[in-house]
Amino acid sequence: MSQEILLTMRGIDKYFPGVKALSNVDFTLRSHQIHALMGENGAGKSTLIKVLTGVYPKDGGTIQMNDKAISPTSPRDAERYHISTVYQEVNLIPHLTVAENICLGREDRSFGLIRWRQVRDRARQALARLDLKIAIDVDKQLSDYSIAIQQMVAIARALDVDAQVLILDEPTSSLDEAEADELFRIMRNLREKGMGIIFVTHFLDQVYRVSDTITVLRNGELVGEFPAAELPRLNLVAKMMGKELDEVKELEKRAVGTTESGRKTVVSARRLGRKGSLNPIDFDMNEGEVLGLAGLLGSGRSETANLLFGVDAADSGTLTVDGQEVRLDSPAKAMRLGFGMLTEDRKYSGIIPNLSIKENIILAMQAKLGPLRKIPPWKANEIADSFIKALNIKTPSRDQLVKNLSGGNQQKVIIARWLAVHPRLLILDEPTRGIDVGARAEIEELIQKLRGEGMAILLISSELDEVVRNSQRIVVLRDREKIGELTGEDVSEQKILRVIAQQSKEGKEQ
Repeated sequence: MSQEILLTMRGIDKYFPGVKALSNVDFTLRSHQIHALMGENGAGKSTLIKVLTGVYPKDGGTIQMNDKAISPTSPRDAERYHISTVYQEVNLIPHLTVAENICLGREDRSFGLIRWRQVRDRARQALARLDLKIAIDVDKQLSDYSIAIQQMVAIARALDVDAQVLILDEPTSSLDEAEADELFRIMRNLREKGMGIIFVTHFLDQVYRVSDTITVLRNGELVGEFPAAELPRLNLVAKMMGKELDEVKELEKRAVGTTESGRKTVVSARRLGRKGSLNPIDFDMNEGEVLGLAGLLGSGRSETANLLFGVDAADSGTLTVDGQEVRLDSPAKAMRLGFGMLTEDRKYSGIIPNLSIKENIILAMQAKLGPLRKIPPWKANEIADSFIKALNIKTPSRDQLVKNLSGGNQQKVIIARWLAVHPRLLILDEPTRGIDVGARAEIEELIQKLRGEGMAILLISSELDEVVRNSQRIVVLRDREKIGELTGEDVSEQKILRVIAQQSKEGKEQ
């Protein structure tokens, strides 16, 4: 099939206060092509996408679509040029229905009135193109659905326009394997029809499964464009990180410590549950140990974390801390017990985007001290600088707004916030979601360092290899219920999958 150039970006520059996000970046997209855009967090991937779609104005360079110069001023304006985008974190309106979100701004009208039947029919047709295995009611409010389903609605909205260029920024971050497979099938079909697809992801396996071409950015600059079939995985990682191959190989040598007998139990849950959220569950958490939670999407992983941190209150069972029964019905109570939690969605429940790095880091410490005991400015500066250095947070200043950082560095800021209060138990819900391989390695190294210092850690990840690599024990969940627990040599991806697939309804643990 012939490939024609759809989009060219030449010499793109973009500056933020104190940060040069893009410097003389080139990018070319052709028809019948899935083009992966790769790089560490802070490399400039999302910034390049936002320049292309008019979220940010470019500070230099040119953009051409079908050989005509364009300068989109907004994502809606970009759609006029047949460029449609699904961002990493879903930007839809939760209190509107699924149909309203898919057709928002493009509703069928008659004499100025919205034709709701046609809107619902269009929404159903857009969802049908995704060929989902789960039924989605277009009349239901979007907030009634999980993040994964909201992601699919966002993709359906993107496909509801006559797009020639489809940009997918981390589209599989909230999808399970089956849903990701469906998305890849859709991407291949769209490619066959002549669409050009820009695919931004941190999952290397996915890049090689569907991509024809790979462009690598590093530190806001272009490293190069490569045919996917001619770029071995380790070479890709090396180019992304700016390291030699031998250094990259060292990152993959991750030894996980074994559980030692005699560890002090920090938390014990017995028959802990919440109606409609999580069936009664038993587990223990020990000092100096990482307990992993493994299961498919919707298995109850985040629900378990929310009960443990008091985000949701349990309505059955008991929770004991140091042998004393406690009732957690608020995060404030959990914090007083020495608990910290990095949430699944850093954008909405993690960072405070319009505060500085320093202010975000000292947030939990100030909350613990109370409003009458203000942290002195010199002390706040000292705390922020120490964690910026210890966690290698890439920023020109502690006073930089946290929203201007890359996703991986934002994640480190949230971790620093909790480390500043010296927690006994740290809950990490998807700590490496949407971050690059380098930042991921740093966070995993930090997890093992904290474990070695005696901290109890609850690790939740949709990537089984990450759970296996970092955990000493693993609780396996399915359908919001515990179905197994693995230790020692049983801690493996194959064993987890076997437990999930083979456990019968009658054989569930109680």
